Amino acid sequence: MKLHIKVTHSGQARTVETSLAIIVAWERKYKKRAGDLAGGFAVEDLAFMAWQAGYKKEHGDFDKWLEQLEDLEVIDSRESHPTE
Repeated sequence: MKLHIKVTHSGQARTVETSLAIIVAWERKYKKRAGDLAGGFAVEDLAFMAWQAGYKKEHGDFDKWLEQLEDLEVIDSRESHPTE
């Protein structure tokens, strides 16, 4: 599963893409399963995945990064290996 998330942080917008490793990191941190996302997810879930996908190296502390987070929007989600 991959998510494309549009992130507005510190006045700048950019799109990040999750990976399987990011989904696993999210599962470990929040003790949830990827299947749980089908029923909806919290803003914190999206924020964590976006931070992992594109901001962790620049902004090592998740909570401090959150202070400058302005908006999140899932713009695309699809299976990483779809079948026909």
